[in-house]
Formats: sequence, structure tokens, C-alpha cells
Amino acid sequence: MKFTKPAWVMHKDSSKTDHDTKRLSIFSVHVHPDGSRIATGGLDAKIRIWSTKPILNHASETSNRPPKSLCTLSMHTGPVLTIRWAHSGRWLASGSDDEIVMIWDLDPSGRGKVFGSNEVNVEGWKPMKRLPGHESDVTDLAWAPEDRYLASVGLDSVVLVWCGYTLERLRKLDQHQGFVKGVCWDPVGEFMATQSDDKSVKIWRTTDWQLEAEIRKPFEDSPGSTFFRRLSWSPDGAHITASNATNNKGFVFIAAVITRGTWTSEISLVGHENTVEVAAYNPHIFLRNPASPIATSNICSVVALGADDRSISIWQTKSARPLIVAREVFERQIMDLSWSWDGLTLYAASSDGTIAVFHFDPEELEGIAPHSAQEQYLHKFGFVPPPTPEGFSHGTHSTNAASASRITPPPSPNRAQSQSQSGFGTSNGINGAEHINKLVAKKSNKKRVQPVLMSSVPSASTSRSVLVSTSALPPSAGLGSRAFQVPEIPRSRQASHSASPVPSPRTYDADIEMGGPMDMDVPIDALDTSMSSANKGKRKASVLDTPEDRPSKPRTLGGDRPRETVAVREITSTSLVSTRPHLFEGANLLPVPPLLTFLSANVEGSDFVFEARNSEGDGATEVTFADGKQTLWLDYLPSPVLALTASTTFCAAASQDGSVNVYSHTGRRLMATLSFGSPCAMIHGCKLALMILTASGQLTSINVKNVASFFPPTSVTPLLSSSPNCTILSATVRHNGAPMIHCSSGIAYTYDAQLFSWTKLSERWWAEGSDVWQGRQRANKDKDVVASIEGAIGSTNISAPHKERPTWWNTALTLGHLESKLHAAKALDSGLEYKQALLIYARKLADEGFRAKAEELIKELFGPIFWRPGGRDDSWTPVVAGMAKRDLLREVLSVFVRSKTLTKLALDWQDTLKKASSDDQL
Repeated sequence: MKFTKPAWVMHKDSSKTDHDTKRLSIFSVHVHPDGSRIATGGLDAKIRIWSTKPILNHASETSNRPPKSLCTLSMHTGPVLTIRWAHSGRWLASGSDDEIVMIWDLDPSGRGKVFGSNEVNVEGWKPMKRLPGHESDVTDLAWAPEDRYLASVGLDSVVLVWCGYTLERLRKLDQHQGFVKGVCWDPVGEFMATQSDDKSVKIWRTTDWQLEAEIRKPFEDSPGSTFFRRLSWSPDGAHITASNATNNKGFVFIAAVITRGTWTSEISLVGHENTVEVAAYNPHIFLRNPASPIATSNICSVVALGADDRSISIWQTKSARPLIVAREVFERQIMDLSWSWDGLTLYAASSDGTIAVFHFDPEELEGIAPHSAQEQYLHKFGFVPPPTPEGFSHGTHSTNAASASRITPPPSPNRAQSQSQSGFGTSNGINGAEHINKLVAKKSNKKRVQPVLMSSVPSASTSRSVLVSTSALPPSAGLGSRAFQVPEIPRSRQASHSASPVPSPRTYDADIEMGGPMDMDVPIDALDTSMSSANKGKRKASVLDTPEDRPSKPRTLGGDRPRETVAVREITSTSLVSTRPHLFEGANLLPVPPLLTFLSANVEGSDFVFEARNSEGDGATEVTFADGKQTLWLDYLPSPVLALTASTTFCAAASQDGSVNVYSHTGRRLMATLSFGSPCAMIHGCKLALMILTASGQLTSINVKNVASFFPPTSVTPLLSSSPNCTILSATVRHNGAPMIHCSSGIAYTYDAQLFSWTKLSERWWAEGSDVWQGRQRANKDKDVVASIEGAIGSTNISAPHKERPTWWNTALTLGHLESKLHAAKALDSGLEYKQALLIYARKLADEGFRAKAEELIKELFGPIFWRPGGRDDSWTPVVAGMAKRDLLREVLSVFVRSKTLTKLALDWQDTLKKASSDDQL
């Protein structure tokens, strides 16, 4: 299982600056049926649509291809409490604090900058229809199978049922006596379940919308303080798992499993330490024994629970214990859960403003029923869809055909007098009610979004006659279209009886529309873009109006040439090698890299490669930028290339004549050719920072975006003269321009631009006695840069004989090492490592009882008592390594307060910090 919490998925407080970004609560999350995107609803009254590829693929996340944020929708006037994609994937429904249910549809012309902000919508979604009717907050939504109905519930104690095709209100159910906070549908479509603060779950028949059953037993002592009571129906239709239930007179928090037919709850999922807020079933059925054939007695389900104890549990109904328990995933309670339709990814949203993602391998969720076996099971037990809504038919013209195609639902287990199966470790089975609702996400290799503007889709501006037209209904929903794939937009919806012209489908090129290169690999499978061009009507003229006018591929310099492979050899016989080096003889402190026929540098997190080819004869030196097997662009240089580097924003080539050329990923030169008068010994790029270390020992660090140096060029001579025979093993740069020089002496250096001096990042000396030395630990070079430096130093460590050490030896070296790590993490802008080192340092001070050091640390983090931004005292800054110092102080004080000697000091400063925080809010 892979667990991740993408920090960039967030709802921001627009009243705060980018520097002081505050996360707002996320109340709902839902995955699109094809798995390509998720939607989140938050306290900022906005709906945000995100691409899932950067969440699940680190390379896509670092390259921002496709873009992380796809769209921001802002028509609601209150917090968005619930969002749900239709099963077809075509529409998105949202419910809000503003008492409105909104239906959204894809808007091909809606892309561009979001009004009043710096955000850009990569794709556009328009409010297709407002559904007023609730008199208070809308807390939950659910689409029925085949999108026949949409149910909405709210704090007005009412359940509203809407037609899934015309979006007209069909029923108002008002038998609940308290806030209704959850709704779900039977996967067969025979029943609907709702859960309320009146401490009941009600089961409604879809044939006449009357009450089938009411379950109260496990909810009698449940608290009424939860945001939601989100319940879920198992994919085989046998069970409902309801949230916010209790045992032992309210002292044990559980999720109640309600059995279909008997409508009783004899099974409890126990283990959470606080109220269960949400339950969500995996959309697949599972086999108890994968080696046995699929049968009623061999199937089970997987359900996830999210609770107010900040933990998530995942249960398989064949076992009495959970498969997984993830504790303290969030800082606050869990609001919503959503499974992807392939059943392998679980998304969770919390009121702390973050989401968490659990991605499983198929082997970890053992027993997913294969496609063919599920299909056989459905045929065997007679799975059929529910009846069409009253007044509608599946046929398009013939009344007889309509009546013939009408399908009746299977009988309930109590009517069929079947045995009931609990599914939780028992072997009894239901024959008449265990049905599968399995949807498999389609995948597409298309590189561009191809939305289609279809006037026949019901919208607020479409005439009523069109909305109720039989041609706007889907065709008969057969077994294959419902059970095993995300339904496409039916062909019958493409026709319209409206007199208004029908715009032709238009394919939008992301590069043209957005004004720059952007990989838009986020197609929506549910959208049918194969409409005939005969449906052309009036539309806005464009320079690239027809597909014939638009080039199939943008033209680039050298883009028509396939990528070539060249054997890598050292060039030793050319006139360049024999004549050029003498220009720099006597001035080289560092060795010059050998001249090779071929060099390459990969762009981290992508398939892009920056390459150079040096000719062994009199041919030209060529640099190319390629993607896979295709050259994207090329350039020629007057001098052979010695070294290359490529970052996520630029690439650079260092030539033998001491010059460096810097390019963007499109091949444009970002600055004038740099000339250093000495060949490059080492070159490295990281994001916007470029470092060049010449053979003469001159180091330059450049901000490529600002075309400015981070600090004046400096020499590495002091580093090489610090010990005899010292050499530089590696030289890299951080994103903030700080160089990292690793020497053979076992010391790593960086240059401090404020001190105009070289400073030590780490050294082998700390391994002699520090308790927190990480010399043998493997670390991520990007996230744990200080730890990776210590690992590199430790790998060259030579074991020294044991010596007798003074009494305070280990304590002194441990504190000195931690203080050195704090300075190193600050210099390299590694916030996470700074926080980790700070808390370890605080615990060490607390254990030793060093009050003076502790008080000095507190004062450094707290700063002046009456400090204000822009005040006279500019010697103190409120932020270190990207984190607020006073936020760090809170955690440090929580460490000190548990100390035997520093408790009083910590309590006093906690009171001072609270007063300062309250004063800042005034």
C-alpha cells in the first residue's frame, strides 16, 4: 500500500496572503468514475477539481503534467458540504450551506483565468441547473443506479428525490424528525436508505416511495454532534454499513451493519475511539476463497470507515478484524471517503483541510472477483436494473416497445423468503438480493482534452419540451452497459427536438488555448466526442476553426528528426583537445571532465532528455532536447560540450571554451551566453537554481528566472587548502541557490551569502560521539538533504580505534551536532528536517535540564514581545525554513512541559504565547 497526503490539494483562505496561507476545511471528496480526477468541496464555498495522476505518480507531480488543479467552481454562496459525480461521469452534483443543489456540466469555453484570483482553469465546468427546494443546509447527495434519480438530504429534515434525466423534483419525504445527514442507494435500485439525527435509519421503496423499514436499535444512544452520518450500501446489495452507532449505552463507538430483508443490525464494527462519521464500500465484490468459483457463499465486501478519532479502518466482511487501521491520519475529524471505481484507491477528506490517499496493489486486496466471473454471477442470479421512472420509456418512438422494455426489480429477500447472509464470517447466503454493482474505469492515452458542446443535454436554458423528450433518455440499460463499464453518453441524447442550432464538436488544443505547452492527459471517458460533423451550426469564428486548419503537431526546430543513438567514446585526437587546454594550464585547481562523443541529462520526474553530441572530426557540436524517441528541438554550439544539466525548468550546456548556454524546455535561450574564462569542472541545476564550478575554482550560483546571481562569484580555494590532498567529490545546488560541496576530507560546505563565508553543513567529526548521527542511513536527497549529506560522509568513514572520552563527551557532541543540523537545514531551506532536528534538540535539552539553553531557544523563536511586521525591529524574522517560528515554539513548549525541570518555564511561555496570539487576532 502506498500512502500520500498531497499538500497542494487544499482550499485556501482568500483573505490570507500566499505567505500566510491558511487551509480551510474540506467537507467532501469524490472520485470521477474513470478515476482521472477528484472533486473536493470546502469551507471556502468552492468546488475544486484535481487531476489524480499527480497524486498517484510522483513523476507527474514534479513535472506538473498534467496540471494538478483542473478547475475551480465558485457559484455557491455557502460552504460546499457534499459533491457527487454521476455514474455516467457527465454531471457533477453539489450541495451547500446555501440550501441549493447545483448540477454542473462540462463547458468547453469555460477555461482561462478565474475571475478575481491568480488561478487558471485548465478545463471549464458550468452550472447547468440549480435545484432549490431545501430550507436549510444540504448535507449529502447520492445518484441512483444508472443515474435514474438523485437524492438530496439536509438539515431541514427532508429528503428530496429528483429525476436524474430532467432534474425535476419527484418526491419530498419528510418523515424524519431530525437533521438528515446521510443517503445511499441500493445497487439494484429497489431501495434508498437515509440516516438522521433522529437516531434512525429509514429504508424507502423506490416503487411507491413509502417506508419499507426503520432501524433504531444501534443508534439510540448515538451523539448528535457529528457533521455527517454518511452510510453506504454494499456492492452485492446484502448490507448497509451505517455510521454513528454505539453499543453499551453509548460508551462504545461502532459502525452498524444492517442486513437486507430483515433490516436488523446484529453485526458491529468495533474499534474506533470516537464517533464514526462516514462509511464507504469498495465498489467491487471479493471472493472469500479466490481459488473457489464465485458463488453466494464465496463472496464478501470491503468497507472503509472514517471517524472523529482521526483514524481510518478498512474491513473485509469475511474477517472479524480490520485489514488496515491508519491512526492519526489527520489533525481533525474525517469528513468523507471515496473509493476509485477500480477499487484500488481510497481518498479521505478531513476538516483540517487536507486529503489522504491510500493506493493498494491488487495482491493486498486479495480476492477481487475477475470480470468474467462477476458477469457469470450476475446472469446466474438474475441481476436486472430497476424500473424506469414513471412517465418514461426506454424506447424512442413505439409505445409497445417502451412497455416491453420495462424491467421489474428483483424481489426483496423477505418477499422471496430467502435465507439471509451476514457476510461477516458466516456462510448463510441470500440468493435473491446479492447483486453486484461493478464499474471499471476506462483509460485513455490521449494527450488532450476533447470536450464536446452538446445542446441536447438538459440545462437551465433548454426548453422544457426538450427536457422531457423521450429522445433525451438513455437506451435500455443492458447488463454489459451497467455492470461492467462507465456508461458513455447515449446516442439518443445527441439528438434534440429543439429549434436552436446544434454546435459541432470542437477539439481544444491545450497549447493554443492556454498560451503555452501543457500536457493535458486528463480526458473524460464519459464524454462522447465522435459526433458527426454534419451537426455543424453557428459558432464563434476562430483562426483554427476547422480540424484541417489546425496542424496535427506543432512545428519546432529539429522536431521532424527522430532521436539518434551515438556510441560514447572519449575524444583524444581532435585539434580541439590538443590546442584548447593550454589556454588554462597552470590555473586549474579542479580536473576538467573528459571530452566525450555523447552526453545526456534527464529531467527529473519526466521522460525528457537533454543531450549533446560532439563530433570527432570537424563536424558541428549539437545539443538536442528529446522526449522518448522523438527530438523536440536542437541547437548548434561553436565549442564542444563538456557537461550538461537539466532541471524541471531549464537545461544548460557547459562548453570547453568556458561558456555556458542556458535553455528553456522549448529551446529558447533564457539568458545571454555566460563566459567564465575557464572550462566547467562541475555543473548542476535544481528547479530555478544553476551552479557552475570552473576548473579554476570559481563557483557561481544563478537564479535562472530572475537572471541574477544569488551571491557574487566565490572561490573554493579555502576548502581545498583546509587539509592536504583535499579534493571535491561532488558539487550540487539547492533550489534556494545554496551550493553543497562535499570534500574528501569528510566535510560538506555551503556558502552563506549573508556572512560572505563558507560554512560547514556537516562533518565526520560528529560521528565520534553524537547520538543522532545518521551516517549509515539512506535518505531522500530532495526531502532529507541534510541526512543524505551525512549518509554520503558516513559512507567514506574510516573506523577509528576506541578512545577514552571525557564525561560530557556524548552530550556535548550531540547538542553541538543538533545545533549544526539546525543551521544546515536553515541554510538549505529544508523545513521538515529543521523541525525534526529542533524537536530532538528540545527533547535533549529537556532530558538534560539545561534551563538557560532552553530559555534562549524559546526567546529566539518567540521574538520581540511587541513585534509587528514592518516595525522598527527588523533583526528578527517570524519565519525560518518556510515555517512560522511561533508555530514551532508551540511544539517545543509541548516538549518542555513534560520535562521534570522545565515545566514551569514552559507553562509561563505557553500563557505568553496565547496572549500574543489573541492580540494578533484583534
